[in-house]
Amino acid sequence: MSNRLAQAQSLYLRKHADNPVDWWPWCDEALAAARQHKQPIFLSVGYSSCHWCTVMEGEAFSDPAIADYLNAHFLPIKVDREERPDLDSIYMQALQMMTGQGGWPLNIFLSPGDLVPFYGGTYFPVEPKYGRPGFLQVLTALRTFHDTQGEKLSAVKGEILSALQRAADLPTQDQLDPDLLLQGLAASARLLVPTGQGNRFPMMPHAEATLRGSQLSHVGEDEPGNDEQLCLQRGLDLVLGGIFDHVGGGFHRYTVDATWTVPHFEKMLYDNGQILAYLSDLWRLGHQEPAIERAIALTAQWLQREMTAPEGYFYAAQDADSFLKSTDVEPEEGAFYVWSYDELQNRLDNAVLAPLTEQFTVTPRGNFEGKNVLQRRQPGPLSSATETALAQLFLGRYGEGPETIDTFPPAQNNAIAKTHPWPGRIPAVTDTKMIVAWNGLMISGLAQAAAAFSHIDYLQQAETAAAFILSHQWLEGRCHRLNYGGTPAVLAQAEDYASLITALLDLQQATLAFPEHSAPHDWLAQAQRVQAEFDQWLWSPDGGYTSTAADASETLLVRERSYQDNATPAANGMAIANLVKLALLTEDLSYLDRAEQGLKAFGSVMAEMPRACPGLFIALDWFRHGTVVRTRSDLLPTLLKQYTQTAVFTVSTDLAADVVGLVCEGFFCKAPALSVEQLQAQLQASQRR
Repeated sequence: MSNRLAQAQSLYLRKHADNPVDWWPWCDEALAAARQHKQPIFLSVGYSSCHWCTVMEGEAFSDPAIADYLNAHFLPIKVDREERPDLDSIYMQALQMMTGQGGWPLNIFLSPGDLVPFYGGTYFPVEPKYGRPGFLQVLTALRTFHDTQGEKLSAVKGEILSALQRAADLPTQDQLDPDLLLQGLAASARLLVPTGQGNRFPMMPHAEATLRGSQLSHVGEDEPGNDEQLCLQRGLDLVLGGIFDHVGGGFHRYTVDATWTVPHFEKMLYDNGQILAYLSDLWRLGHQEPAIERAIALTAQWLQREMTAPEGYFYAAQDADSFLKSTDVEPEEGAFYVWSYDELQNRLDNAVLAPLTEQFTVTPRGNFEGKNVLQRRQPGPLSSATETALAQLFLGRYGEGPETIDTFPPAQNNAIAKTHPWPGRIPAVTDTKMIVAWNGLMISGLAQAAAAFSHIDYLQQAETAAAFILSHQWLEGRCHRLNYGGTPAVLAQAEDYASLITALLDLQQATLAFPEHSAPHDWLAQAQRVQAEFDQWLWSPDGGYTSTAADASETLLVRERSYQDNATPAANGMAIANLVKLALLTEDLSYLDRAEQGLKAFGSVMAEMPRACPGLFIALDWFRHGTVVRTRSDLLPTLLKQYTQTAVFTVSTDLAADVVGLVCEGFFCKAPALSVEQLQAQLQASQRR
């Protein structure tokens, strides 16, 4: 018999609908029931494409004995972290305070009255293994502790709550150190230096900050820093490594090794959007590696084929696991993506298998559980024979060739995956919800790629998604974070506003690269409209933006102001950079005043924890070095193909007849440029400072 989650819109919650656990969603009724029955809350947070969340659902949460104990002695609540990143952030911080580490699934225990946590962990096995106690053992011990150790319980909770409140209370700095920017960008660069073994993540916020730092002159030096090669290597690792799907396009979440070979196979929209933007910047900087262009093109095709709703918005994610056969009980990790050597020999004749093995790490032994994850051996263009081999593998996976397949329907759950008559392999499940923040990141990535490669199809993909959000995500005058099949849900949070405004500004700039193109919206005006709503509901009097609005924060222990960049950029870094861009484009200095207040609000964390907040240093770079280039429309396509980290462009119709453009840096303008060469030199000088 299904539980309460059967009617949930979230795919992740519905995956738990048939558990014997009597799950509640996070809601006032659940919290009231916990208080009434004086039951501690077991809060479990995860997301649909999380591998270990899936494992625990099939093990502990499907175990009758564990479910019976949970139902009798706790009030179990399930939360999709992609629906409620505010809840996830607070309780993840608490878990890290308690254990020194975090991750998903996030399983944490709360007192029913005040919702303060007193114990937490990640994956709990059914039986003791991997050095972890069995889950039933944990549950019985915690209920006993809760009922019999009131004094210790209060002490633990008090310590955690005080620590959360201290973390949310950021001291403002009146002045920012002149050397703070270089120090912060250098801190990001150090994180990109390869060290040790273990997982490799894209770390796009840190990579973007490092790329900016590579173009800055250090104190006492005339030339920029030497981190550009480090940034190029990160780009090559991404486009050559097994983290990239060389057959179908799109980037996986991360690799489980230091050589970028074997990925954790889920594909997240937010990673792909950021990677597109980063690779476009590398290309603009002059690193015009064919593998970069190919990766961007294939990722845009994957996005259109598998990740775009009929209405034009982008889906959230694809799972790591998929079924080999429709009769399988459990899916296997990476099954949709990997190749046995026997299968390669059967599908490919020697004329194309030999070139494939020369350019990719393909062996009879394989590199992942006896099978092969495709990883390129070197950069450069692929041979036509190798492209033929990859097209044949595409046919084997999808049942159609890449030249004939335009759309590939999503498997929206395991039942559909196992019963649909797929012409090729059974695909991984796709989480089809729309998340404004993640769509914003992808819109930005496509807009950047459109300008860098003069590819209007990328721009039009981005415009369609942005137009959907602007038309469908407002209810009663408020932006909403999610969309499930045409229905908006959950009030927008700071990352949604910040990412959307960034996307609208990137669209406004990218449109200038196509003078004959007519945009469906005035993107700048829309950005100003969304910014005004953002300011109204989430601006903090102390500076910066709270993660949630006051009227959506009643059950939160603290109101955070997000500044730490993780797999996704933090809201406040994006938001403050947006304020500077808006000031440059509109000449409204009130935006700049707000940006300065925001930076001062985070001055202490920037000085003390520079590695945690590369986005704030990107915003500081914009604040200190923002530049406006006013020029003729016919020059903009060329100018927008260059890497300019803190410049925005506008069309000027009132320049003198002998003037081609004007470069204004901060509060002064350079001499009017009388030639394209002079304009280019002034622009590049403004960006190398």
